[in-house]
Amino acid sequence: MADILYGTTVQLGQQQAYSDQYDANLLQPIERKLCRQQLSIQHFLGVDIWTGYEISWLDMQGKPCVDALEFIFPADSTHIIESKSFKYYLNSFNQTRIESTRALMDTLIADLSAAAGATVTVQQYTTSAVVGLSGQIALDTEPLMEPSYQPAPQYLRSNEQRVNEIVFSDLLKTNCPVTGQPDWASIWIGYTGGQIDHAGLLAYIVSYRQQQDFHENCVEQIFCDLWQRCAPEHLWVYARYTRRGGLDINPFRTSQLMAAPSVRGFRQ
Repeated sequence: MADILYGTTVQLGQQQAYSDQYDANLLQPIERKLCRQQLSIQHFLGVDIWTGYEISWLDMQGKPCVDALEFIFPADSTHIIESKSFKYYLNSFNQTRIESTRALMDTLIADLSAAAGATVTVQQYTTSAVVGLSGQIALDTEPLMEPSYQPAPQYLRSNEQRVNEIVFSDLLKTNCPVTGQPDWASIWIGYTGGQIDHAGLLAYIVSYRQQQDFHENCVEQIFCDLWQRCAPEHLWVYARYTRRGGLDINPFRTSQLMAAPSVRGFRQ
């Protein structure tokens, strides 16, 4: 049953499936004048600033894209957006193919402005709170071979050239097996042994995009697949997931005794 808030029917406490295909109708506007009717001041100057750390979509080839965006709503807009509906709306882009980042931004601006009753500004959010490792190699610039969105260990392969390297990706996404909620992570992989094909490794990481499992189990499966398919001498895997309910879970698995490295993703 829906809840009634300020005279508006909203799905605040109701569990519903997460849609991963774009749907602007998921947005739930609530009139500001209803929220302010008990206040001594009815009109305010200022803005509401929302930061979305888990923005993701697919490019036209099916490769995931991630970003962090800032949404600025004028305080004199006619409506606010109920936060859970905003979350459902943003997640509806997860499996939607979009021509460009600019096209995404234009869609967000149009939909949010229509719901809020005023022009909403959307801009990329930048942060210096990113800690990495010296010499790490970014996988996300690699082209994505034919995408799979269920775990595909067959993409993993290595050659005979022995290396000692650390690679990372911001494109790991899994889903909670209890709620179906999307879970987002940056992942670091350090190993010594035959060089792992970077494009295949990226395709393998992306293949978890619709996997439903706990954070810990996903990292352990990734560790096992790398160990079995690529036979490294040493291996560690560290996934830094974003917060949910004020908690972030960051599984670290290693083939030899060592401390987890000091790293953080840009969305944490």
